[in-house]
Amino acid sequence: MHRNETDTGRTEVSDNDGVDVPSVGRRAFFSGAAALGSLSLLSSAQAAGNGPSVVQTQGAGGLLDPVTRYPAPPFPQQPQNWPGLQSRMTPRPDCGEEHYQGSGRLAGRKALITGGDSGIGRAVAIAYAREGADVAISYLPQEESDAREVAGLIQKAGRKVVLLPGDIRKEATCQKIVRKAVDELGGLDILVNNAGRQHYCEDILDLTTEEFDWTLKTNIYALFWLVKAAVPHLPKGSVIINTTSRNAYQPSHILVDYAMTKAGIANMTHSLARQLLPRGIRVNAVAPGPFWTPLQVCGAQPQSVVQHFGEETPYYRPGQPVEIAPVYVTLASQESSYVTGQVWGITGGDGVPG
Repeated sequence: MHRNETDTGRTEVSDNDGVDVPSVGRRAFFSGAAALGSLSLLSSAQAAGNGPSVVQTQGAGGLLDPVTRYPAPPFPQQPQNWPGLQSRMTPRPDCGEEHYQGSGRLAGRKALITGGDSGIGRAVAIAYAREGADVAISYLPQEESDAREVAGLIQKAGRKVVLLPGDIRKEATCQKIVRKAVDELGGLDILVNNAGRQHYCEDILDLTTEEFDWTLKTNIYALFWLVKAAVPHLPKGSVIINTTSRNAYQPSHILVDYAMTKAGIANMTHSLARQLLPRGIRVNAVAPGPFWTPLQVCGAQPQSVVQHFGEETPYYRPGQPVEIAPVYVTLASQESSYVTGQVWGITGGDGVPG
């Protein structure tokens, strides 16, 4: 193990499996205006002038049309190498950086979110912090720049943040991530298994064992290892929230390995919910449809699909991560004490699952 001071004055601790743990932040109660988080007129992507513009007209009571609220395709082709950075996307995903307002629904809670640097994980991290939780996020070392942006937003909300870079395809890394989150946060009562790998392959004859193993290790093995490491630390009233997918129920023919893992996650959610409820731990999952995240531009879909991503939904657009974060807040909150073993589909109107 070695220790070195970062250029931000934070101390990083690392050892042989490559998990560096910067811990930053301060504690303060944060409250806001709306129970599920209110969003302002324009998304952060639009405010920044990145990508398609949307002209909003407020209706009665200042309500907004959900169909035209956020950018719709066509989007420019924008291939990135895995794992992708959302800071390079056009339009940039709206994760609630400017507009999510909390109301203390998770005050005093301690959350670990995998894949918390970008996309849905980032939106959940921001929402949890603004609802009063301290947050640890795990991510790949290549995503450090996005992760540090999130850290700044969590600090700004007055909460503690712990950064946990590392490759969760290794059991030792998953164990270390949980241990460091518990140590640095002073406990743990929310685990969000959100990190995932998706890479399309049009012909199973071209799907290599290495690629297949990569997807399973990231999506299934890591979830198993993280849950196993976390459960001994979770007090009664804790929650585990998994991210599955519409592909668990409507599998794409070019996502054989990914869809299989997402079906497995939905199945694991049901069985773990029954197993862990006697310990006072609730387990649920969220099944997103097409959401605009870095996953889509680094091999999850062909670029021709990315250009028209979300166009097939009744909304004629993809969802923005900020639009799904309130579901993760609700599932984590004490108000949902009778909710376990559920998979909530947020798929843009196609009713799956439901």
